[in-house]
Amino acid sequence: MFKLDPIKNMNEEERLKYMLMLLKGQLSSENDELANLSNASAIIDACVDDLNWSGFYFMRGGQLVLGPFQGLPACNRIDIGKGVCGTAAETREIQLVPDVHLFPGHIACDSASNSELVVPIIKDGKVFGVLDMDSPKKERFTKLHADYFEKFVEQLNLYIDWTKVCF
Repeated sequence: MFKLDPIKNMNEEERLKYMLMLLKGQLSSENDELANLSNASAIIDACVDDLNWSGFYFMRGGQLVLGPFQGLPACNRIDIGKGVCGTAAETREIQLVPDVHLFPGHIACDSASNSELVVPIIKDGKVFGVLDMDSPKKERFTKLHADYFEKFVEQLNLYIDWTKVCF
């Protein structure tokens, strides 16, 4: 059972640490990839304020294809190298975008999004997808968030068999 009452009085870093603890508990108690990834996106949504979207895109047939998420309906497919997600997958680098309207080629799946953080999911040298978070607030994400969400993906890599999700 998830207990979210403790986060009410936590600062941002404490919330992110708690988020990782919740994720580890989820991943260590369930072995179904879809269930774990669905709950992973829900954990982000519950622990991080000022989000309008959080979720996954997975490599399928040479494109990023929508996976489990929290938020409004999103783009179904994103080409590698296109938008913030496609750029993260192509460059294999975290994309911390304070103002998406200034990002060349930004794909506006939700017009309310103003900032974005995308972490590529890389395991054994292969890109399996991205973890994507959008906020209606400009400059919502910081290096602290990038660091913790990199750890979030590292935690997923310990438990998720990406070959069951991506093809």
